[in-house]
Amino acid sequence: MTDATQHSLTIPHDLGGLRLDVALQRLLPEHSRSRLQVWIKAGLVTVDSQVSTAKTKVWGGETVIVHVQAKPEVNAFIAQDIPLNVVFEDDHILVINKPAGMVVHPAAGNWEGTLLNALLFHAPQLHDVPRAGIVHRLDKETSGLLVVAKTLSAQTNLVRQLQARTVKREYRAIVWGQLWRNGMVDQPIGRDPRSRTKMAINRMGKPAVTRYEILERFSVQTYLRCNLETGRTHQIRVHMQYLKAPLVGDPVYGFRGIVPIRAMTQTLRDEVSKFNRQALHAIKLGLVHPETNEFVEWQIELADDMKALLEAMRHEDPRDEEDDFELSFGGLQTEPYLADEDYDSDAEFDDDYDLEAEDLEDEEE
Repeated sequence: MTDATQHSLTIPHDLGGLRLDVALQRLLPEHSRSRLQVWIKAGLVTVDSQVSTAKTKVWGGETVIVHVQAKPEVNAFIAQDIPLNVVFEDDHILVINKPAGMVVHPAAGNWEGTLLNALLFHAPQLHDVPRAGIVHRLDKETSGLLVVAKTLSAQTNLVRQLQARTVKREYRAIVWGQLWRNGMVDQPIGRDPRSRTKMAINRMGKPAVTRYEILERFSVQTYLRCNLETGRTHQIRVHMQYLKAPLVGDPVYGFRGIVPIRAMTQTLRDEVSKFNRQALHAIKLGLVHPETNEFVEWQIELADDMKALLEAMRHEDPRDEEDDFELSFGGLQTEPYLADEDYDSDAEFDDDYDLEAEDLEDEEE
């Protein structure tokens, strides 16, 4: 959805000798030079009716037509008729079963078609609530339960609960390798200084605690229950990588070359090859209702694609603890912490993320 406005300009003689993109940036200072270059390259700018390049020199007197394209961000808060799987709804909160593949909040590269766009269509009053009532997120490819506040007071209440760690969130995960005992990962998470689009264990990061319990152990994978005590960006994915048990299908925090093809039956190979997301599902959510002050809880079924993967795994022959099978993690970073470097706000990601109270307060001002 892109609106366009046409500008007809005459290049003044005092700009003669400049490149086309530089001259236009002087005449249209509200647009960045890089954006103007994109329009020129796309043929949206003509000089005396001729398509030109950004390097074309202008000498003054030329007639330039610019088809100004609306920034994609304008669609970020537009209501869109996108189906929602509503698990619970009243006047105060809305609980959604988010499918894999849906982005929660608009961001670069995903300015429309998000859960936020769908929420604004489903409940138009959310236009008056910061972030359309979103208080925590799930990764695009993570499925499952997510709560949305329908009023400002409910949003504030839920943010305080997340801060106090009283919101109960249970996930189901399928990881590579075999974990032999239940446990907890208590490792801070911050921006990965070597890749600004990733998170990592970072001693300057925010506290992050994930508890995990083994539900089933298979030939080359383990099925886990994970409970979050904190809600950091990519928390479970980073903590499972730390355990050297990355999520099946994780394209970011998985390790190249670890899939043990020879140790799997053809049936399991087929299921793994078509499983194109991280095997993570938010299956249970519990919180204190912001209006009634009663503890409420919801649980849903495991996502269908994870069910199919589990069924294929159950046909594999289990391995004994004494078996010497292990995954190869070539090139895996083994130091416990990354370098002490600055990293930006978690809010740039679309992911497992809790809205901090100060973020909410900033938007209320």
